[in-house]
Amino acid sequence: MKLDVYFTPPGPTVGDLTGRGVVIIDVLRATTTIIAALANGARAVVPAASSEEAVKMTANLERDGFVLAGERRYMAIPGFPLGNSPREMMPDQVGAKTVYLATTNGTPALVAAQGADPVLVGAAVNFAALVERSGALLRDRGDLAIVCAGRDRQFALEDTYVAGRLVKAVKKGVRKLVLNDGAEVALALTQRYKNWLDAFTACEAGRALQALDLGDDVTFSAQVDRFAIVPTYADRQIT
Repeated sequence: MKLDVYFTPPGPTVGDLTGRGVVIIDVLRATTTIIAALANGARAVVPAASSEEAVKMTANLERDGFVLAGERRYMAIPGFPLGNSPREMMPDQVGAKTVYLATTNGTPALVAAQGADPVLVGAAVNFAALVERSGALLRDRGDLAIVCAGRDRQFALEDTYVAGRLVKAVKKGVRKLVLNDGAEVALALTQRYKNWLDAFTACEAGRALQALDLGDDVTFSAQVDRFAIVPTYADRQIT
């Protein structure tokens, strides 16, 4: 059996992911936001590679059937009703609507994973459910890839920490599991930070969010097992 962790989407090539089971993680904040939106009644989330693409995608849609959401450099995109905060994804905002989401790191990572099957959306807020689904996938296929969204195409401590927690959880009881170097590093990171919130507040993204008075998003993102759903990305939408 094989389990790979990639620190950023540019790490794996298209051939590395095609047909593989993949978990995408952007815990601060895109994947946390996606999970919150779907748990609170959104019909689907459509990841866009850019805000311009999101606008084009919705140009001819009925206004009451969708909502635009996203961020650039942590802040809400001008003209978009919602930002990239999981705390904004409430039933009165997203219920029965499709959320078109454009973020700096998370949604491009999802778009880059097209061709993988299945593509699971992971974070701390759905961790127990993610462990169950990912573990079953690993045992069934003998293979799993975890792709961290990273930060500006660089290593992101918080995403790799979640990946390490996931590796640690799914490898229990699995014999002859081969880890790539990324998975070994992710595992080692779980020894450095025993507490989810400690890891999320120590990282660059966590510090930046706190400086922008968005520290409540960091706290929300560290609420382990708040939701029991594992969204799946297929055919350009997450359900």
